[in-house]
Amino acid sequence: MTLHFDPAEHATRQSRAHAAMKDAGLDALLMFAPESHNWICGYDTFGFAMFQCLVLTRDGDLHLLTRMPDLRQAQQTSTLPHDHIHIWTERFDSDPAQDLARLLADLGVSGRIGFENATVGLTDANGQTLRAALPDLIPAPHLIRGLRQDKSAAEVAMHRKAAALSDDALDAGLSLTRAGAFEGDILAAMQGAVFKGGGDYAGNEFIIGSGEHALLCRYYSGRRHLDPSDQLTLEWSGAYARYHAAMMRTVVIGEPSDTHKRMHDACAEALAACEDAIKPGQPMGDVYAAHAAVFDRHGFADARLQACGYGMGAIYNPIWVDFPMFTEGNPTLMRENQVFFLHMILMDSATGAAMTLGHSVLVTADGAARLSRHDTALLCR
Repeated sequence: MTLHFDPAEHATRQSRAHAAMKDAGLDALLMFAPESHNWICGYDTFGFAMFQCLVLTRDGDLHLLTRMPDLRQAQQTSTLPHDHIHIWTERFDSDPAQDLARLLADLGVSGRIGFENATVGLTDANGQTLRAALPDLIPAPHLIRGLRQDKSAAEVAMHRKAAALSDDALDAGLSLTRAGAFEGDILAAMQGAVFKGGGDYAGNEFIIGSGEHALLCRYYSGRRHLDPSDQLTLEWSGAYARYHAAMMRTVVIGEPSDTHKRMHDACAEALAACEDAIKPGQPMGDVYAAHAAVFDRHGFADARLQACGYGMGAIYNPIWVDFPMFTEGNPTLMRENQVFFLHMILMDSATGAAMTLGHSVLVTADGAARLSRHDTALLCR
């Protein structure tokens, strides 16, 4: 078996999930989010792209319904007993939701059944067949997601390993960053550093863009060589056992302009203000307000975004974002042992200049502890 945590860790998580399910007045929970599957029993696969469901019963047992290609995946990566892994019948006109309904009947599952309806693990098409087969389901999108936000000591250790891989990736990328460098080489070095350190693919592609593309916050297809005077925006994350610790930097090629210097000073000040605003028991909206106040005071109100970070966790494609996000007025209270990615992003279309600065932090009893070993100085090459 390939387990990243000992069975006792997963047993504790399963017990917490069972208690939360009962507190929510549910008799069973249908989990479709791959993050829920991984968290509660270790099951690790991209098979969520097809129909699969993990059932938590009234008695606290777990049963998985999945496709044949994931049978051995479940056997080798999860704590599930082999006779709790069920395969739905696959043919041209398959309706796995009906297989799920039959499984629930065989297990004696009835009453108030919750299901995860806010996940890429349940497409709209599959959701429609699910509701047709089980019309009385109760949406429960946040039950497991809320439990996952509070990290155990073992999970924090995974985030620290992911952060070290993020640092290694930055070092590898910077070693090749110079005028004339090919973006593909930089990207390969960064991703290679993660793999060489024993890490995984991240939950989304590494973001890389130079010149006018440095103002993009998304991966796009196409690579270029860096000019003697250029800007390179990078957003990436080391991933270890699926746990992430994202980072973000804009690197200046050549002599930094006064605009780049001003933007970086604002980003560094905003990042520090956000870290100061992170306190257990305080609303996430305070962090966004701290970020906005700094940028606005520096005259960058039109260049900032409408969020400045979000949760980190063991996350699957298509994005490594683990909600909630730091947005205006978010009343969600922060808690000790949560992990967040803070990103300070300025994209100024008027000047064509970009500047970003970000890293992941752990919420402690005293505030925010940086997970990265890198400082926040302006990077120039």
